[in-house]
Amino acid sequence: MASLRPSSVKGDPIQFSPFSAITNSFTGFHRNWLSLRTEKLGRVDNTWLRLSPSLKEKSVLRLDASSISAGLAQELKRFKIQNMSETDGRVDFFDEMKQRFLSFKKQKYLGEVEHFKTLAEAQSPKFMVIACVDSRVCPSNILGFQPGEAFMVRNVANLVPPLENGRTETNAALEFAVKTLQVQNVFVIGHSCCAGIQTLMTMQDDENSSFTEKWVANAKVAKLRTKEAIHLSFDQQCKHCEKESINCSLLNLLTYPWIEERVRKGTLSLQGGYYDFLRCTFEIWTLDFKESNVSHGSRISVKDKAFWC
Repeated sequence: MASLRPSSVKGDPIQFSPFSAITNSFTGFHRNWLSLRTEKLGRVDNTWLRLSPSLKEKSVLRLDASSISAGLAQELKRFKIQNMSETDGRVDFFDEMKQRFLSFKKQKYLGEVEHFKTLAEAQSPKFMVIACVDSRVCPSNILGFQPGEAFMVRNVANLVPPLENGRTETNAALEFAVKTLQVQNVFVIGHSCCAGIQTLMTMQDDENSSFTEKWVANAKVAKLRTKEAIHLSFDQQCKHCEKESINCSLLNLLTYPWIEERVRKGTLSLQGGYYDFLRCTFEIWTLDFKESNVSHGSRISVKDKAFWC
């Protein structure tokens, strides 16, 4: 048995510098780790010495490639471990989220197992809720909706586009909620300090360059009505438009024949709600179908208006 360095094989045409140059380009890799390849190759038996030069070269290549692969794997593993330690701070929130989930499971799910098993079979919510995507106005948190009570869609500025504007995720959810789930209430919830409404109020009428502008243009009727109140400051106009846009969405709901029919029959009710998170108050009202002129763009009449504070 003899110990043999691959680079000492007579006539060995293999040059290792290209491999070194490649590996040296990886940040954090040891520049001299290829020099350890001799120890990793180990000892070879005498039959290797009787191989033809070409086979010797191939064997050296295979052995050294194996050494390179092992070295790369080790370095990558070390790099991943270092990287994980550097990002520990960024995953703390998910640790907290895990605890929230486990708390939910222990305190809520396991305490109402039969209810959740029933929900796993089917859902029959009484409400279809259309709310804003704003992170500060989660309807389940504010109004206490429990699992299975509200079929929900959230979009920028809690808008319902009219039927003539074509298909959107919002009217797709409406269709499923009303036709399939047969909800009894469609509840449009707006809120204070809505950035979507602020965008609507500041954009020019011919501006639809961004996704947001194109979407909030669905409430341009509310903007026009708000602009009539010229005595209001801009902030007051925005608040007025936040509420007016809810009424426009309620009217837009009636452009869908399968919604208008159910409202006319009294099997579906349309509600508006407004959450002021600066004062923690909530306003709620119901569209009065009989007293409203439901032609497109008309003003609605409301009933059962309440103010919660």
